[in-house]
Amino acid sequence: MKKSDIVDQIANKTGIPKVDVLVTIEAFIKEVKDSLHRGDSIYMRGFGSFILKKRAKKIARNINKNLAMEIPEHYIPAFRPSDKFKDYIKRAAKKSSN
Repeated sequence: MKKSDIVDQIANKTGIPKVDVLVTIEAFIKEVKDSLHRGDSIYMRGFGSFILKKRAKKIARNINKNLAMEIPEHYIPAFRPSDKFKDYIKRAAKKSSN
């Protein structure tokens, strides 16, 4: 599913113009990025959390040149779904497999 598909579905279900839905989604995405950039996590009850995960420094190997190189400690964005969200998906998967 692409962003345009999500915009279409929300606009059809709510009656809100597509352009307004698109602006809202873009603003949400920008706020998530900005919050994570500042080091803040975002918690959405019943849905999940957007968090930063710390990756420790490690030694990697460039196979082509046979060289060892150090990858420094860094952070990556991650999404951790809530228990409610995980249960909802499990129930949906169970129904579709029957």
